[in-house]
Amino acid sequence: MSQSPELDLERRMQIQLSAPLSAARLTSADADAPMTVPVAPPTPFIGPQPDAGSNPEQIVQGTRLLQQLSLLSAATLGDFLEANPVVVESLLAHPPAASDVAMWWSNLDLDRRIALRSASPELVGSLDGVPFPVRDIANRQVLESTMLELEAVIASDAGRTLVENAKTQLRMLTSISDALGSRSAQPARTLLSLDVDGQGRAAIVLGDMRKADYVSYLVPGMFFTIENQMGDWADAAARLYDEQLSWLELFGEPDSTVATVAWIGYDTPNLTNVGSIENAAAGRDTLASAILGLKAIRADDDPYITVIAHSYGSTAALMALQEYDFEIDALAMVGSPGSSASSVADLNVRDGNVFVGEAAWDPIPNSAYFGSDPGSDSYGAKPLGVSGGIDAITREVLLASTGHNEYFSPGTESMRNFALVAIDRGQFVTHGVGSSTTGVLSFGG
Repeated sequence: MSQSPELDLERRMQIQLSAPLSAARLTSADADAPMTVPVAPPTPFIGPQPDAGSNPEQIVQGTRLLQQLSLLSAATLGDFLEANPVVVESLLAHPPAASDVAMWWSNLDLDRRIALRSASPELVGSLDGVPFPVRDIANRQVLESTMLELEAVIASDAGRTLVENAKTQLRMLTSISDALGSRSAQPARTLLSLDVDGQGRAAIVLGDMRKADYVSYLVPGMFFTIENQMGDWADAAARLYDEQLSWLELFGEPDSTVATVAWIGYDTPNLTNVGSIENAAAGRDTLASAILGLKAIRADDDPYITVIAHSYGSTAALMALQEYDFEIDALAMVGSPGSSASSVADLNVRDGNVFVGEAAWDPIPNSAYFGSDPGSDSYGAKPLGVSGGIDAITREVLLASTGHNEYFSPGTESMRNFALVAIDRGQFVTHGVGSSTTGVLSFGG
């Protein structure tokens, strides 16, 4: 039986990843027959119209630009993109809708796909709607080549400023490389998205998003940077991955699969701009695009999708779930400063599966700094225990989270509850009743 185009492309890309790929070396005999799916008209813009990160008309233009690229032959694609770098810049600045990208990619024959990856891996790796293994290969290529370029600058006689800037950027990218680990790591890790500029952006997936029954996005808040926290965030995603599998086995679902996403897909704020909503608006758009990309790829097999958001990241997530027209299955927030949504009814979350946790000595919850307080009774969210105690099911000791930054620590009640929310077992989420020494926990509905 012949392989699917995506699997064949993945295999061939992996073989040739270490060397530049020449599309001219590949003949039509090497590729599967071109697909004949008709090019669809651009998807109408869905999302916040005013003050959005991308202009709707520019997004539609980006879709048309992709369609025009598909008319070029594999042999000329590379030359065209090299001569017209503004094309890639425009597409990266205003990416088309994920559903349009998925349709466009499915129309490309294998030689054009490989030529595009070779000519512009940063474009292929950044477009939500392109198959996950292809994006992983493209993003790893960009990561590795950029690190080599930076090492060359550091070893050169370039000016001190250039060398110091290169060292800073290399430290940031090294943190991504370290968080990815070896290619033999289990569960497998995928570099879903990558931006090598500025403070950097990246998303690392643990597990197989193509097949997972349950997919969870971990969205961080203020002071999270790629350089300092990418490894810690990937570790938190790994703990959540293991916790979910343990619960699924306990509930008699050992064959169910999960994927967790350590997502740092926006510039998180620092002390100079944490009071502004601008970074949250950017996070809103990139998080929405990432989820829509998953939905486009898994259109015929939609997984159970959960967003687990911390601090300022919860504001970005709330904005996405209020202002974009798509639905997820569950949302868990901790340390949230709120948003303009006044209740769970304003959010596109199925069956009101919204959970809120607030640790002792955390100054951010109840501030309602960006709007309504998700922890208020009128909001309608379900409480998520974080104060520790004894697990009423496993009888294990659950640690308490204290302050603003301990929600994702190992062995905490919050991590236990995140896992249960993410596998559609919200009825077993603990509410918590005060001190972790009481050993008394109640179960929510």
